[in-house]
Amino acid sequence: MNFELILVVATFASGLIWLVDRLVFRPKRMARLESEAQQLGHEAGIERKEGGDSEPLLVDYAKSFFPILLAVLIIRSFLFEPFRIPSGSMMPTLLVGDFILVNKFTYGLRLPVVDTEIVPMSEPERGDVAVFRYPEQPEVDYIKRIIGLPGDTVRIEDHRVWVNDREFPLEEQGRYEGDANLKHAGLTVALEDIDGRLHQVLLDNGGHLRSGEWTVPDDEYFVMGDNRNHSNDSRFWGTVPESNLVGKAVMIWLHWNWQDGGFDAGRIGRSIDVVESD
Repeated sequence: MNFELILVVATFASGLIWLVDRLVFRPKRMARLESEAQQLGHEAGIERKEGGDSEPLLVDYAKSFFPILLAVLIIRSFLFEPFRIPSGSMMPTLLVGDFILVNKFTYGLRLPVVDTEIVPMSEPERGDVAVFRYPEQPEVDYIKRIIGLPGDTVRIEDHRVWVNDREFPLEEQGRYEGDANLKHAGLTVALEDIDGRLHQVLLDNGGHLRSGEWTVPDDEYFVMGDNRNHSNDSRFWGTVPESNLVGKAVMIWLHWNWQDGGFDAGRIGRSIDVVESD
């Protein structure tokens, strides 16, 4: 279900109903009420009838909901959109059950539904955590970390990442203790440095990390999950076109994972760009 399309249609329909009534039907109702009031001999009747049942129920609903729908559409399409993390591919940065805010204008303002860029803004940077439409299934949103920019050469060997023959420093920090239900407890936590931006990754020393070398095409991006051995990303299905980018993930505003009954108030308000110890 395309919620954005439904929201656009609902906003347009409610606004159109209200506008047509305001310009066409309301003046006719007012003229009729005035005529009836004059016939009855008291002008006060106009106010009583206008405040009563003279306005159709559909118009009343449209007038009430249009400002709300318009505000939601503007905020969701051009400012911020909420997402829920459904998988562990971005652990330990993001956990299953995290609800995040995605900045929609960081990479440029786009028209809703058609996704046409109308106002260019900043370019994506290495280290950004980005939400994008999965190239092989555009109706599905993915979230990964941007590793390679257009024109970059990305090389991966073991747990190490090189971009343009420059290695990203990686320092192991110890055993990961959390999320035992998802079988990630016991993996290795490491601190990775991407152009001076620090973030944690999970390494599975007993698992398989796909190695190889990729050249990023123009206007596309190479992305990877922070849970390096348990992420379906550019190593397997290729790069992300710039037109598929939805926005930059900036903050966790809620954590609730009903699978393990977990409400974690300590994660509320966390910046995704900042490394925080638990």
